Amino acid sequence: MLPMSLNRQRHQAEIERLLRSFPVVAVLGARQVGKTSLARRIASSRASTFFDLESPVDRARLFDPMLALQDLRGLVILDEVQRAPEIFAPLRVLADRKPRRARFLVLGSASPLLLRQATESLAGRIAFYELPGFDIEEVGTQSADKLWLRGGFPDAYLARTERLSVEWREQFVRTFLERDLPELGIRISAVTMRRFWTMLAHYHGQTLNLSELGRSLGVSDHTIRQYVDILESTFMVRTLRPWHENLSKRQVKAPKLFFRDTGILHHLLGIRSQAELLSHPRLGASWEGFVIEAILRRARQSHDGFYFWATHAGAEIDLVRIEGAKRVGYEIKRTSAPSITPSMRAALTDLALDHISVIYPGTHRMKLAARVEAMPLAEALGLRATG
Repeated sequence: MLPMSLNRQRHQAEIERLLRSFPVVAVLGARQVGKTSLARRIASSRASTFFDLESPVDRARLFDPMLALQDLRGLVILDEVQRAPEIFAPLRVLADRKPRRARFLVLGSASPLLLRQATESLAGRIAFYELPGFDIEEVGTQSADKLWLRGGFPDAYLARTERLSVEWREQFVRTFLERDLPELGIRISAVTMRRFWTMLAHYHGQTLNLSELGRSLGVSDHTIRQYVDILESTFMVRTLRPWHENLSKRQVKAPKLFFRDTGILHHLLGIRSQAELLSHPRLGASWEGFVIEAILRRARQSHDGFYFWATHAGAEIDLVRIEGAKRVGYEIKRTSAPSITPSMRAALTDLALDHISVIYPGTHRMKLAARVEAMPLAEALGLRATG
């Protein structure tokens, strides 16, 4: 059970809102991110029935899903639903009953894309909600550095010591590779996938070069793309698409890759403490990924309007948000004295940006130029600094 200060009320309220509007709600997210704890909290205030599809007993109870579920009332929770995708077909029948006798909360560790065939029959009847790890809003801005180092998985973040946090993350990586991927039907050896995952850690924040990775691993570009898709579908990495303008300049067209949880990134890079992080060559890339993930999470469930922009001549902006006619850029700098750069000037002109926010680890907001302002992360996220 999570401490009351980290009870995830924002996520709980949104899931409960969706349950009032849809007969089936799927809460998806990485393993160990807190889906089960949150579901039990939602269930505690109403009549409910819980099925854990990792339990042989509960799997046996659901041998005939229609028979097991048709007479239930209230909230029915089906945990680790990716283990039994065949259950979605009877859910369609149950969701269409009038009057509606039950609502269904399904929890899974695979993205809607990975569950696409199973959920097609529920179109219009199911809402998806992605539950991430802890974020800055939940832990407080005074704990941002701890969140950055350890990541947002509850057990890694809340561990009593750094050593215990490191040990938890190692066990998570091993379990993910040796058990979770095979159970999703992904037949890649744990040794191969760990090697690939570790290689990707060194690509964090860079454009994805499938050919280079393929040569290093001795496999084809197509196989590398498959591996990346697996990690993206299981919420481990994120690819950020490039934005293209009709310019005379040659623009980068490959996506950038980021680890969604910096605690896992740091573990694969061998970073075990704040001191090691601050002296590591990938410090800036780690900070960039941490900030980008925080911005995307504040945008809640809509990430479609976010891109990066870069030219082969070297001009680049870390994050661009296109929302109708409004265009905003974000440049992320791990420095105490940010300043405007030629890349920012190029982005302002070429992309016709309304504004650029330069996010840095300081405490004061500063105007750097017309339409360019430096600000602390908390302000960029619209949060009140605490501490």
